[in-house]
Amino acid sequence: MEQKLRLKEFKELYKRLKKDVVWFDYLLFGFLFCIEGVLIDLRVQDAVDAALEQIELPVDDYVTPIITEKPSEGSTSLPEVRITAPWYKETKD
Repeated sequence: MEQKLRLKEFKELYKRLKKDVVWFDYLLFGFLFCIEGVLIDLRVQDAVDAALEQIELPVDDYVTPIITEKPSEGSTSLPEVRITAPWYKETKD
């Protein structure tokens, strides 16, 4: 994979700071390449956060579940706990 600068600002900055010294140019490119990746990640994260803030999710009417507790038939120390929705109708077979 070829490594190159992707943002116009970083390409121009590299051209301005380049000194035609191989080791310096190599280090400068590596530094700018790393910083560019971090900057792109931050810009993407900000864009995603801004888009998520604009989305209006529907607010459902949340209901409180019915929690019932009764002594269990098999154990004397542990009760049987049931959590059901208010609209649930228990059917007896």
